[in-house]
Amino acid sequence: MTGAGAGGAGGAPHHDPLHNLREYRTLAPWNLRDLAALVGAILDASAITPINAAAKAQPSERTIRFYVTKGLVSPPEGRGTAATYSYRHFLQLLWIKLRQMDGATLATITKDMQDQTGDVLERRAAQTLGASLPVPDRLPLRTKGAPPRGKSGRALTAWMARDAEREPDVPSSWRRIPVGRGLELHVEAAHPLARLGPDEGAVADAVRQALAKLMPHGGA
Repeated sequence: MTGAGAGGAGGAPHHDPLHNLREYRTLAPWNLRDLAALVGAILDASAITPINAAAKAQPSERTIRFYVTKGLVSPPEGRGTAATYSYRHFLQLLWIKLRQMDGATLATITKDMQDQTGDVLERRAAQTLGASLPVPDRLPLRTKGAPPRGKSGRALTAWMARDAEREPDVPSSWRRIPVGRGLELHVEAAHPLARLGPDEGAVADAVRQALAKLMPHGGA
């Protein structure tokens, strides 16, 4: 498994992967869905080439529950929909996926993780991800459905506001999203809608639905 030595998402240089990884601690705790999306986004952005091509970077909620039953991931705080996951859960899940991408079996991972402290997992994950690990506000997080809640949601809102106030003279590139015949949406590449939002098809569908309400006799 190899990692890229370039900067993280958004083109910003990141010199200390351990420092960058610890930045995610401020966003904890997470619900199950947000934890899965966050770890998947980090692995997608890491430019790591997996030895095990069958290992999916995006962990599912069902997979995380399975890891909990097997003792790979510690039990969450609370139960059911009220269950929350801490920075330690984040490190455990991240390290499991990194080891799977490196070709390790669950049996091997279970043995390796026995009695491992959070500090050890943190250092190992940071070393493996290397300089490709983006800080949280440069992570191209794409969520399905509702946006993140709790601290993650508040941070995302703050990043969107910050990016919206960028200096107008800063050079930028634009993404063109076809919406319908004669209609196209232009989104700045640095805008959270392009960097953190849903895929282009979902954006186009949302625009078409909004236009349909404004044009009751014919959509875009």
